[in-house]
Amino acid sequence: MKNPAWPIAALLVGYPVWWALGFGGLSVVVLAVPMAVILWRRRPIRLPYGAGLWALLLAGYLISSLALAESPPGTYGGLGTGRLIGYGMRFVLYAALFVVVLYLGNLTEKELPQLRLIRMLGVLFIWTVAGGLLGVLFPKFAYTSPVEMLLPSWIADNSFVQNLIHPTAAQTQRVLGYSLPRPEAPYEWANAWGSNLSVLLVWFVVGWWVYGGRRRKAVAAILIALAAIPVVYSLNRGLWIGLGLAALYLVIRVGGRTRLTVCALAATAAAAFVLSPLAPLVSQRLDNPHSNDIRAFTVSATIRAAAHSPVIGFGNTRNATGNHRTITTGKTDWCAECGHPPLGSDGQLWLLLITQGVTGAALYVAFFAGAIRRHRRDRSPVGLAGVLVMALVLLYMFVYDGLVTPLSLYLISFALLWRNPT
Repeated sequence: MKNPAWPIAALLVGYPVWWALGFGGLSVVVLAVPMAVILWRRRPIRLPYGAGLWALLLAGYLISSLALAESPPGTYGGLGTGRLIGYGMRFVLYAALFVVVLYLGNLTEKELPQLRLIRMLGVLFIWTVAGGLLGVLFPKFAYTSPVEMLLPSWIADNSFVQNLIHPTAAQTQRVLGYSLPRPEAPYEWANAWGSNLSVLLVWFVVGWWVYGGRRRKAVAAILIALAAIPVVYSLNRGLWIGLGLAALYLVIRVGGRTRLTVCALAATAAAAFVLSPLAPLVSQRLDNPHSNDIRAFTVSATIRAAAHSPVIGFGNTRNATGNHRTITTGKTDWCAECGHPPLGSDGQLWLLLITQGVTGAALYVAFFAGAIRRHRRDRSPVGLAGVLVMALVLLYMFVYDGLVTPLSLYLISFALLWRNPT
């Protein structure tokens, strides 16, 4: 019988192939099918603490479909194909990710050793760094994927679907007064790249540095140094804050020689960065917080809209009437940046508020906060890393959407904590 860990290896190690084919984040849905079949054959199925919360999140999402046709004040649009596609895809992704967690938790240590899983995440970190460098060096790289060619236009042209199936190296955005590419390969958008890199870096350090020999440590040092280039060019303040808090977390949680090592490495990295040509770019980005007004508008509009269905939400996002610059909708000759910002697009917390109300947001927070509470005393490398990732999840929910690939990595990290003997 083939090793039952093969779907996980296909998902993590083989992710660039999925991305190149146009599946990208949807690969988790494809691979959840054989995982579900294998799980069914291996009954009874073990459940982690917190499984009930995720099950309730799924049930609440089904209930939220009752409000799909509603348009709260300050929004526009009716129940169309796009809204139904977005709703259906999100539900399938939430369900598929739950299957992945159950699958990982029901594999034995012999079938999938913990360190092997961590090093698979480390391989994906390498792919992420490579994709980031691709976005910096060849930002215009993009092509029509095989999946995109096969899908009917009424599906492929949906903006949510298009981000998942159309491989691009970078998002070009006007940030510092001029257009700049922000790396996103091999993920669906630039913020997903930033979130994923920070989570994968945590597990890369565990698998390649903490449990690595001299050769692995040397390779790890080189790769982390290379990662600094796309990290800076991503112009991603959320990522920078996350990395800073991760370093602070390690200094506080570890002790003895390890703490001295972490401090020495952090000081060396900071000095090298300040002396590098990348430092001025960070300074310019911090002096030009162009997205603050946009985020303030969409977050406040999301909260106002969600207040009209606070318990079950509206099932999917809604388009706001106007934007932070004008009450008119759509681009004009005098406002090229005007458009229809979707509510819930600036963080998983806001997405949950508009789609599932306060109930969905509370269940999501309880799921990850519960993992922190249960494992906060685990001082093993996996325990420290897993709790750190759970904390990053709660931080990033204010600025990053979890779907699609970030949430996959959040839940795989949750499964690593569940599998960790304490």
